[in-house]
Amino acid sequence: MFMQLLHYIKLSITHQSLKLTQQSHALILTHGFQQNPFLATKLISAYCVFGNPTKSRLVFDSIKLKNVYLWNTLVNGYVKNGSYREAFGLFVELCNENFLPDDYTLASLAKVSGEMGDLVAGKLVHGKSIRVGFVFDVVVSNSLMSMYCKCDKFGDGRMVFDEMPQRNVGSWNVLIAGYVGCKKQSFDMQMWEIFKRMQIDGVKPDGFTISSLLPLCGGDNSKWDYGKELHCYVVRNELDFNLGSDVHLGCCLIDMYSKSNRIVLGRRVFDRIRCRNVYTWTAITNGYAHNGVYDEAFSLFREMQVKDGIEPNRVSLLSILPACNSHASLTSGKQIHGFAIRKLFNYDVSLCNAFIDMYSKCGNLDLARRVFEDVSFCKDSISWSSMISGYGLHGRGKEAVLLYDKMVRAGIKPDMITIVGVISACGRSGLVDEGLSIYNSVINEHGIEPSVEICACVVDMLGRSGQLDQALDLIKRMPVEPGPSVWGALVSASVMHGNSQMKDLAYRFLIQLEPENPSNFISLSNLYASSKQWDGVAGVRTMMKERGLRKEPGCSWISINSTTHCFYVADKAHPCSNSIYEILDNLVDVMKGANQSYNFEVPT
Repeated sequence: MFMQLLHYIKLSITHQSLKLTQQSHALILTHGFQQNPFLATKLISAYCVFGNPTKSRLVFDSIKLKNVYLWNTLVNGYVKNGSYREAFGLFVELCNENFLPDDYTLASLAKVSGEMGDLVAGKLVHGKSIRVGFVFDVVVSNSLMSMYCKCDKFGDGRMVFDEMPQRNVGSWNVLIAGYVGCKKQSFDMQMWEIFKRMQIDGVKPDGFTISSLLPLCGGDNSKWDYGKELHCYVVRNELDFNLGSDVHLGCCLIDMYSKSNRIVLGRRVFDRIRCRNVYTWTAITNGYAHNGVYDEAFSLFREMQVKDGIEPNRVSLLSILPACNSHASLTSGKQIHGFAIRKLFNYDVSLCNAFIDMYSKCGNLDLARRVFEDVSFCKDSISWSSMISGYGLHGRGKEAVLLYDKMVRAGIKPDMITIVGVISACGRSGLVDEGLSIYNSVINEHGIEPSVEICACVVDMLGRSGQLDQALDLIKRMPVEPGPSVWGALVSASVMHGNSQMKDLAYRFLIQLEPENPSNFISLSNLYASSKQWDGVAGVRTMMKERGLRKEPGCSWISINSTTHCFYVADKAHPCSNSIYEILDNLVDVMKGANQSYNFEVPT
């Protein structure tokens, strides 16, 4: 009968049946097995699996002769249900009952301390580990290291690591993860030395080790070299992400190549992954969107659903929405929004914020406002900032200011992005007094330090209104070093109002700050040409040639019937280019006011 009851409990967990667990519990009571510690342990685990630790506690309390395994089972149940305070309360009871915690108890509670960010509790667990002789246990030490790292005490975690007589791959992984956290996502030689020392000590890095390091290797050519070496290690040591044994590692490689603007290499990794899931598809879709290859991103997004029958998740939708923004593809954005509503994703604040941004950039402010006013999700500061920026983008500065005032009255503290959005809106609508008032209030009332981005918006606002001297004076009084965005705003304003002297000054600072940006040199050359300073033009062109600078041609596009048509300067590659240029010539004549009648019908 004992084995049958045990089988029933295991069956209830396998089939996720709370009713079967309760029936098994009743049979245990009926047949007099209520004091059996083994069955009690299984019952406690079953009730915790179904999110009912209260009933687990009732079973625990009914046992007269408890052992450490019973205590551990209930502690683990509380942890899995997020009842961290109850887990620590049970630990105190265990100690008061003169039970000695074992390695499992201490490792679980060290993990809980880290999740809570409670350094005091973590140190108590550490002290208890020393007193009962488990401080040199590998699992306990790894948990203590993780706790210290999560509590921003990497130095203490490193001390635990250095004192360990034996280490496994998990010990090194915790050290690397902690180092990554305290260095705030930077990859330096010290990190690389840790990785090499791990191998010198005879510990073979696993997929978790590599996937912890890969996110630090994207976005920079020097860091990309590290990423290539890590990829070579994966291939040499046959970690076999291509066989589906470590899809997460494949996703990290795709992401690393995407952020390094090498999406072709990321696609090669993707094509070798046999067991693809929603995460691999999302990684490659996001990679193409990140690199501006939006048609391929849309194609893969559709292929994921049609070819592999994989349903997009929330992150998949977030990754494809920027492609709608760039292509101004309102139809695709609406389809994605409809899918999100059908799948009940419309309560997710991150996704709703992305829809507000998408509708604003696709030209439909009414739909953006409708999403913003939807009560099905709880708005955060990003929601307000997105809507304010949307108003500014459409030149509706007054609505942006009113919404900003409403946000402040609602007790939501604005952040840097909010301030940039509302001041930009004021600048586009000529609301200089309102913009300056907001700028002063955020400094004096909200305690926000003026950043380069905020100052650039104020300079742009003053410059648009023709107050170039005031804009320059603000630049001189800035509490931070003016960046390219600040001088770029002054350049634009100088061009708008025809102030050559101010424009020349701003360009010179821009070139000093961005000596590798060809656009600045081209603009300065045009400035000299407009004033017939041909020696200046020749000097700028020579400087560009010496530095090997060449400006990439500008590109514009339009989406028609789900197909994107791209156009470059003087481009004649499009099959309808003759008709397009004919219509453009006619439009130019119309705009010049020629009194002629034109036939704008495109030949088919």
